[in-house]
Amino acid sequence: MSKNSLLSVASKESIEEDASCLASERNGLKQLWCDSCDFARKALEMGRKDPRKAVYALKMGFALALVSLLIFWDMPIEDVSQYSIWAILTVIVMFEFSIGAMFIKGFNRGLGTFSAGILAFLFAGLSILAGPWDKIVIVISFFITGYCASYLRLYPTMAPYDYGFRVFVLTFCILMVAGNRNGGYVLAILTRLVLIALGACMCFVINICVYPIWSGDDLHCLVVNNFKELATSLEGCVNGYLESVNYERTSSRFMTQASSDQMYLGYKSVIESASKEQTLLGFALWEPPHGRYRKLHYPWKTYVKASNAVRHCAYTVMALHGCIMSEIQAPPEKRRVFYEELQEVSSEGARVLRELGSKIDKMEKLGGFKNILGQVHVAAEHLQKKIDHKSFLLVNSESWEVGSPRKDVEELDDPPQQHLGLKCLSETSIYAHKTQTQLPDEDFPPMQNLRRLVPWPSSFCLVESDGVLVREDEAKTYESASSLSLATFASLLIEFVARLQIVVDCFEELSEEAEFIDPDVVVLTKRGGIWTRLVRSLRFKK
Repeated sequence: MSKNSLLSVASKESIEEDASCLASERNGLKQLWCDSCDFARKALEMGRKDPRKAVYALKMGFALALVSLLIFWDMPIEDVSQYSIWAILTVIVMFEFSIGAMFIKGFNRGLGTFSAGILAFLFAGLSILAGPWDKIVIVISFFITGYCASYLRLYPTMAPYDYGFRVFVLTFCILMVAGNRNGGYVLAILTRLVLIALGACMCFVINICVYPIWSGDDLHCLVVNNFKELATSLEGCVNGYLESVNYERTSSRFMTQASSDQMYLGYKSVIESASKEQTLLGFALWEPPHGRYRKLHYPWKTYVKASNAVRHCAYTVMALHGCIMSEIQAPPEKRRVFYEELQEVSSEGARVLRELGSKIDKMEKLGGFKNILGQVHVAAEHLQKKIDHKSFLLVNSESWEVGSPRKDVEELDDPPQQHLGLKCLSETSIYAHKTQTQLPDEDFPPMQNLRRLVPWPSSFCLVESDGVLVREDEAKTYESASSLSLATFASLLIEFVARLQIVVDCFEELSEEAEFIDPDVVVLTKRGGIWTRLVRSLRFKK
């Protein structure tokens, strides 16, 4: 090839490389722009969902702007603008989202700063007395302070004061260094303590007086939301089971479909709220009486206790959801036999949870709902009776052992009752054997609707005998297990009803300790032209 042809080929390759680089750069800029727009959209959406976050940011900026005026404040103290950074740092560190969290940070910072100031005074005096050995005294004081503080903060009961220990060490070291550099320990220590106190006061005034955000309100709303979410999840689990929800059991779709259901998200939020409740509880205990929570030493711990009782029920709902996700499933026709009873228990259980959640939200006692569990207990009894009546559908009745009643009765403690139970069992077994475990037409559709839900056992099949579809012996294991899965689901639902009593007991304890109002007792007494009872009730409801 000639020299010109080689140059033309090289120029074409360079042009193509430049074009590809330019295209990739444009794509990168376009992707960066799209990511920036998406981030801005999500940030705005966060502010719309919770306007308190935008208010908190405004308060933080306002507090920093006010405390920054100290930089331009002319005072007779030398380098006051340099010392003002302590007030600014105090605002940055202490200004928390909720007032309870700010009180905890303020207490830790105040205690650590005050302790560090006292200790700095003592070691400053020792360093002055030491004369030329002052630097050795300062180094030894750093070692003693760092060792003691780092060791004590590892003690389990000192975990809430971890931030205070860090502030203590940091403040002590900076005060000692500043005093040694300027030669005036007293002035350096006092100036910094005053500026830190000024920054703390700025935080308290702005955060409390301008749109206060209380952790107690968040804890109250979280507990109420747990009641409602669990009620929704309970109804979703029972409805999904009765409608024979069948997840697509292939690769990752199984878990994806299960985790996107509202029934899963409901009880998941209740179970995972435990850590958040403990955090909010720690903040709420530091908050003074406010709003609807005007009682001193408000029983926030009882709120968490009531939520723990709801979480105890949530574990049962999680087990109900596990029945829907299990590999062995009861046939839909058998589920329809217990349709009304299962539906009744779930609807009544959800009603109890929503009613209790509404009572907590309104801060009312049960009042006329003293027997709030009456209907759900009746529904559970109906389900239990249906299980007793249709028990031959839940087990392989052909394999029941009907032994000698006299021999079995002699081995038992209560012969009359046990003999009666064996008799009933025998009669039921005989009845099931006579009917050859065929279901009534009104309860079961034809056997052709029975389908295999899982690939186990491998030889599951139906054969035709005299015009009737019957199961082969190889499918007996699956048949028995699939029927027992329905019994498991029903027994878990009855267990949920039993656990509701704990929830009601915790609610009544909370209503007494928090002094909820009684909606049924409103006695109007006119004294001095004022209806006292009515005014008091409206004040607490507000």
